[in-house]
Amino acid sequence: MEENLANRSRAELDTALRDSSRVLQAMLATQLRSFDDHFQHLLNDSERTLQATFPGAFGELYTQNARAFRDLYSELRLYYRGANLHLEETLAEFWARLLERLFKQLHPQLLLPDDYLDCLGKQAEALRPFGEAPRELRLRATRAFVAARSFVQGLGVASDVVRKVAQVPLGPECSRAVMKLVYCAHCLGVPGARPCPDYCRNVLKGCLANQADLDAEWRNLLDSMVLITDKFWGTSGVESVIGSVHTWLAEAINALQDNRDTLTAKVIQGCGNPKVNPQGPGPEEKRRRGKLAPRERPPSGTLEKLVSEAKAQLRDVQDFWISLPGTLCSEKMALSTASDDRCWNGMARGRYLPEVMGDGLANQINNPEVEVDITKPDMTIRQQIMQLKIMTNRLRSAYNGNDVDFQDASDDGSGSGSGDGCLDDLCGRRVGRKSSSSRTPLTHALPGLSEQEGQKTSAASCPQPPTFLLPLLLFLALTVARPRWR
Repeated sequence: MEENLANRSRAELDTALRDSSRVLQAMLATQLRSFDDHFQHLLNDSERTLQATFPGAFGELYTQNARAFRDLYSELRLYYRGANLHLEETLAEFWARLLERLFKQLHPQLLLPDDYLDCLGKQAEALRPFGEAPRELRLRATRAFVAARSFVQGLGVASDVVRKVAQVPLGPECSRAVMKLVYCAHCLGVPGARPCPDYCRNVLKGCLANQADLDAEWRNLLDSMVLITDKFWGTSGVESVIGSVHTWLAEAINALQDNRDTLTAKVIQGCGNPKVNPQGPGPEEKRRRGKLAPRERPPSGTLEKLVSEAKAQLRDVQDFWISLPGTLCSEKMALSTASDDRCWNGMARGRYLPEVMGDGLANQINNPEVEVDITKPDMTIRQQIMQLKIMTNRLRSAYNGNDVDFQDASDDGSGSGSGDGCLDDLCGRRVGRKSSSSRTPLTHALPGLSEQEGQKTSAASCPQPPTFLLPLLLFLALTVARPRWR
């Protein structure tokens, strides 16, 4: 009977835990989708604006190099999604390729072999053919993109941690303690007695001791995510930069056209006179392209609303792990009132006298309801604590404007943009639980038992009713008594 009730108790608590975890996961997933959609929309909008305006403004200077611009936007998307790209190098390569192509287009009457273009590339930094646009884009884009992707990545890591922790199985000691909490009052013929609130909290603090150890790093992660939203605003903020990439590209081409003659003279001075192309068009065929006046993208207000909602929701779940025992007791259990002297205290009707334990594994050393081996933390949860630390460090680096390497940081093996903090064969590994015989000896025996008898009987076992009542009580417990988990 006890085995059946223990299995039922464990299944009911598992269901209650997963329900609570699913609510949190759903909130984080909704936030991730909302921010991701908005950031992707900003970048897509910028590319659509470029494709609509650049052909008319720059003609062949754009159309013959359209692929280079498409590739740039593709690499920006990959970077945002967490790919192992260095944004500054990506931008530098784009400007180098674009300069070679545009310089050849602006001088079709000249023969420009590869070695001459190499010389041009070496002088580009000093010549600054595109004006200040490349430098401005590099400085602003690095800060904006790393802030956006680290925030979204943080939401993904948080959701993964909740999912993986929800899969951690409950131990046999927990199952027996929950059975005693929920069903033993029926076995003793007092089915109307509801569990005492502090009794319930001690049981679940013992059952969820490892989960409570997530609290410190969970708070650090959420605090860092709230903090980095400060980088979403201003001229170097996410919305201004990601949605306006095309404006710096337009400024760069404008600058190149304005400085064309001066640039050509300096290039010839540094690299020598190139040969004339006999098949090239004559000077009379050269014509100056148009210019595009960039316009700043006005803020839509969408991001401000998203950030406001996210901050409120993240603050609401900061104490999720340490409040979980109290939440489950108050929301899922039909508890007695705190002042009720007739509640079920695990032995009989009466006040529950033991003090409520603190949070976390170390504080369960004297838990009177659940035997907890504080020397053997759950390794799956320890791995998730490490993932929270790694993600927090990434967010702090991103807040300082540093380019974050999502794949190589701390050798954690995180995937690119998946939100997963580590490889499946690492984080998915489960450490086998030892049998109950390898646990520490019983330290809190039931009243009335000798020390020897206490070691033979689990602290979570029900007080035994008369033998002749067992068939009737089994029928009542399994068919008549309703589970206390709502």
